Amino acid sequence: MSAADSIRRTKIIFTLGPATESEAMLEQLFRAGADVVRLNMAHAKHDWTRSIIRRIREVSKRVDREVAIMMDIKGPEIRTGDLSIPIELKAGEIFDFTVKSGTSAEEIRSVDVNYKDLVKDINIGDTVLVDNGLLQLEVLSKDEARIRCRVLIPGELRSRRHINLPGVKVNLPAFTEKDRADATVGLEEGIDFLALSFVRAAKDIELLREFLVEKKSKVRIIAKIEDQSAIDNLDEIVGACDGLMVARGDLGIECPFEELPIIQRRAVRACLAQGRPVIVATHMLESMISQPVPTRAEITDVANAVFEQADCVMLSGETATGKYPLECVRMLDVIARRIELEEISSNSFPVVFTGERMKVLHSAVTLANELPHSKILTFTRHGFMAQGLALLRPARSCILAVTPSLEVFRHMRLLRAVEPYLMPLASDPNETIEHAISLLRREGRLVSGDKVVIATDILAMDRLVDSVQLRTVQ
Repeated sequence: MSAADSIRRTKIIFTLGPATESEAMLEQLFRAGADVVRLNMAHAKHDWTRSIIRRIREVSKRVDREVAIMMDIKGPEIRTGDLSIPIELKAGEIFDFTVKSGTSAEEIRSVDVNYKDLVKDINIGDTVLVDNGLLQLEVLSKDEARIRCRVLIPGELRSRRHINLPGVKVNLPAFTEKDRADATVGLEEGIDFLALSFVRAAKDIELLREFLVEKKSKVRIIAKIEDQSAIDNLDEIVGACDGLMVARGDLGIECPFEELPIIQRRAVRACLAQGRPVIVATHMLESMISQPVPTRAEITDVANAVFEQADCVMLSGETATGKYPLECVRMLDVIARRIELEEISSNSFPVVFTGERMKVLHSAVTLANELPHSKILTFTRHGFMAQGLALLRPARSCILAVTPSLEVFRHMRLLRAVEPYLMPLASDPNETIEHAISLLRREGRLVSGDKVVIATDILAMDRLVDSVQLRTVQ
């Protein structure tokens, strides 16, 4: 088995936080095979954001592994306000959520919320979930200043806890002023992806797209699906975004929990049908926040995401604040590699073959599937060839994608089975192929005798045409 056969096809994203922001830890995580770093902007300050992006780039260069950076902007999020001390809510207690400070009765405890129009959107009888559903309340009454509730599931309420409203359509803007300010910092520092939270419809993505056009940015948009509205509009959201994240934390609160595995599978297939990369996120190795090994259920959960052929799996609290961030990345790596050794059929996935180029790429993947231990080599200036090949999910072959663009190189970090390489492309396609094979031999990705299926363009009758070639490395 050559070195290229050892490439892990499922990509790993980790969330940066206090547990992983040091140069020493970043270096270890990059060497362990992390592909993308996620920056959660819910509470991040701009000075910290600038410094950490620069640190990521410096460490990447030092370890010679260029990773991508995904900025996860907050989106239309509803949170409770600050509390001087936590409140212990009791079952049956009457409690107020106020949109105007000091409007609750003295004998009734309360907390402010950051969304003034909440009283317009919510109805009597609706459920209010706080802190990932750990607290549950029922709406009893409302007026212009507050919402009065009864506590159904008791617990401790702390400052700035997230609020979920299952089945309630809120009228918050999809792309807020905070998002705009955060995204501007990210673009100035050269991020690669923007993840938009709580996407409800394609028009939410278009708002962010207009902002990126205004900024003359080619940053890719990742749509996070987190509520029932997103599920109802899934196909149009997939069509409008550059990639999808199945954000199972809020999604599992907003939707019936028994629906979550079905939603995940449907989302992965919708992305494959429309040629978009897909990320499965949240609670993948949750127990490893405090324990050195995962539960058997978590191992199976990660394995299922790989079997479903998701492009990426993502770590959140495990690497942001957990005790074992490096072990978590290594655990994802081990699980993914083992599952990828199993035969995973792509026949059941509804890939739509549109255009001559996709037919050529399909021929390349079909040929590679029939040749044991073969590799696929492609060349791309904008990433489309690599993305098309990744969409077709080669059964065992990795995709060695050569590009002259560092920006495209980083974008390809998100694509399943794609291993990107940076190299100038010559005007003569054959010369480019020879240079690439030499580069990949030096990198240990190709050895003499390897079969290489090459998907590229060639010069034919004074014009470039897409082609598939088969070569044996000498």
